[in-house]
Amino acid sequence: MTAESDLSSRAEVGALLDRYLLDLDGGGLDEAWARSLFTEDAVVAFPVGRHEGVEGLAAFHRTALAKFASTQHLNSPAVVELDGDRAELRANLVSTQVRPDGALFTTGTRADGVASRTASGWRLRSLSFHLIWSTGSPHPA
Repeated sequence: MTAESDLSSRAEVGALLDRYLLDLDGGGLDEAWARSLFTEDAVVAFPVGRHEGVEGLAAFHRTALAKFASTQHLNSPAVVELDGDRAELRANLVSTQVRPDGALFTTGTRADGVASRTASGWRLRSLSFHLIWSTGSPHPA
């Protein structure tokens, strides 16, 4: 690989995380969305739940987000390490969820992921979020 193709691959892998987080806040989470970001055997793990496989992944996200009136996810640029057709990524994330009663639940997490180069381009094979801190409560008192 050339330095130019490495740079392009790193940007493409980092953009997967960016699109994922922006889409969480903007809706449109359907099966086409999931397949545009994830491999068939993808695993997504949060501190409060986990899903395996691209089938049902969009519904899993819609169910998790339905608890909140709105959300905003802000991430640092992803650090991407390439190894042929495999890439590891890491980023920091601050997520703010607005509960139906207007109270905020905010978390700071580290995102870790693995992406694979597929016939359709780079796709996330795994994505996990590790809680570092939180303020507020996800549920009304």
